[in-house]
Order: sequence, then C-alpha cells, then structure tokens
Amino acid sequence: MTTNKPIRILVVGCGNMGASHARAYHDMPEFDICGLGARGESKVKLNQTLGANYPLFTDLKEALTTTKPDAVCISTYPDTHEEFALAALDADCHIFIEKPLADTIIGCERIVAKAKEKNKKVVVGYILRHHPSWIRFIEESQKLGKPLVMRMNLNQQSQGYMWDVHRNLMKSLSPIVDCGVHYIDVMCQMTRSKPLSVSAIGARLTEDISKNNYNYGQLQIRFDDGSVGWYEAGWGPMISETAFFVKDVFGPKGSVSIVAKDAGASGKSDDVDSHTKTESIRVHHADIDEKNNFTKADTWIDMKDEPGHQELCNREQAYFLNAITQDQDLTDHLEDAVNSLKIAFACDESVKTRQIVTLD
Repeated sequence: MTTNKPIRILVVGCGNMGASHARAYHDMPEFDICGLGARGESKVKLNQTLGANYPLFTDLKEALTTTKPDAVCISTYPDTHEEFALAALDADCHIFIEKPLADTIIGCERIVAKAKEKNKKVVVGYILRHHPSWIRFIEESQKLGKPLVMRMNLNQQSQGYMWDVHRNLMKSLSPIVDCGVHYIDVMCQMTRSKPLSVSAIGARLTEDISKNNYNYGQLQIRFDDGSVGWYEAGWGPMISETAFFVKDVFGPKGSVSIVAKDAGASGKSDDVDSHTKTESIRVHHADIDEKNNFTKADTWIDMKDEPGHQELCNREQAYFLNAITQDQDLTDHLEDAVNSLKIAFACDESVKTRQIVTLD
C-alpha cells in the first residue's frame, strides 16, 4: 500500500493499551483516527484526553460499516480477539492487535489464514521487541554460551482499577498465558532453540475468579540446546511485592541481569510503565584465574535514556505503518507470535493436568 493519504484507523478497545495506541495514531500524521470503539465509557474519556471529537461506537460491525477504515487496532479483552480480527479482515482491513493474537491456537490459525487470503497485514503487540534495552538484553545473553538459564517474573500486586482489569482478563486467560507470552518470546529469541517440554504450577488465591482459573502461576521450559527457563506471574491484592521484578540470565561465560532500582521498587508492580523499564543492565563475567578469582569486573550498561511506555507504543505503530506501506513480510512475526502462545497454552495445560507437557 503506497499512498500519500493517511491510513484511516478504527481503534477498538479504549482502555490502557488502546488509549496508548490511540495517542500514537493521534500524534502521527500518517494515521487518521476514524472512530473509537468500546462497550463502556472509556471511549468518551479517551476523546476527552485527546482533546478530540472522534466518532464513537459500541458495535464493531456498525463501526466498520460506517467508517470504512483501512486498518483496525484491537486492544480489547482476549476472548474477543478472534471474532474482531476476522470481522476486520473480512472488511479488508489491516490489523494491529494486542497480544495474545487469540485465546485459542485454532483462533490464531484462523486469523493468520484469513490475513493471507485477504493479503492484509497483522501485527501483534509484542512491545518488548521494540525496546532497545530489551533488544540489548537479548543480544548480551547470546554472548554467554550454551546452555542458558533464564529467570523472569512479573508479579503484580493489583488493587482498585487494575484488579478490575486483571479479573476481567482472567475470565479468558491465566496470568502465565496473558503476560507469559512476552517472556516466553524473549526466551525463544535468547536461545533460538526448539522448546521440548514444559511443566507448570498454579494456585487460585481468591474467590473472585472462576474455579477453573488461577491467579498465580509459575512455568518451566526445557529447550533442545539444554537451556532452561522459568517465568512467574501473579495478579491480585494478595500478591507479594518482594522480588516481583526478576529479569536474569546466566550461561557458561557469565550472566546478564536487568537492574531496575526504580521500576522494581515497592508500589510499582501494577504500574504499566515499570513493566518495560530496565534502567541498567549488569553483565557479569565468569572468567577466573588459577586461584579461582574473577579476572574481570562486572560491566554496567546504562539505559537511562530508554523510551517510556508511550514512546514504545509509538514505535509499535511506526512498525505497523512500515509493514503496511512497505509491504513487509510478516510471516516470521506471526509464526513467533503463535509459537509463544502455543508454549504458554501448554504451560496452562500442565497446571490443570499436573503433568509435564511435551511440545511437538
């Protein structure tokens, strides 16, 4: 698609991420917001925040028919992703969609197949892929040799509005699926190795969610190259903030750790801006002399100029714009998105069956 006209974009879902993506479109001359869609009042608040008067909709079909967009941004709850994405593709629209792509693998495959049939672009919101500090974190980890040991978590002591958000999310997905896909994707980039099996545990710590779900989970992945990784995620007012922010990798040659003194401080666990911050990266060298003493001091990589959450969303939308205007091949992008979700769902299966799950 090569045109001098702005891309008409319909924003569906106007909460946390939807509002950030809408801000990016609002500020980018290459996009023209043709409508805001949401079931509740978030679309009204977003219009006020942007100082705009964009058309408002509660029904997606009506919005698509009325606005005739070139593209749709979907930032709704995961259980609507498949339905909304297929409807947008049927309306010949490109899609930016928040992770996960869908709440089932079959749903993901339907979206990918429809996008191919319609020759439309689908970009999934893997925000860490656009973060220079996380890109550097992955690059440094790849210098450590094999196998790797990868340790990550993101526990969120949520209250008020964020507990409402988390309870709504858990109507369709567990924390280790919804958040886990980010960090599983990071592990896959670090190892570039085939995951062989997963095991996971979970606990239901509140009566506020379905008996079939759990608000704390921890997963473990074994890779073909001998690497192993774990990820932990818990949501709710009962979650501890002690060591909620762990991003650490080590291998034969040393270790790489994200040291975020501010983002990892008390009271920041449910702050969306703290979830992507690194602040600094510590590289530890395993070299020792004949007396087993270290021969190199640790290296500190300062990331004080890293982008904030809104700037990262801006970068995601610049990537989406480029995919559309430059006809970028997104085959690998979508394969990685589906693959990380397959692994996350296997972990969810392991929690519920209490069995190790082998991956194809």
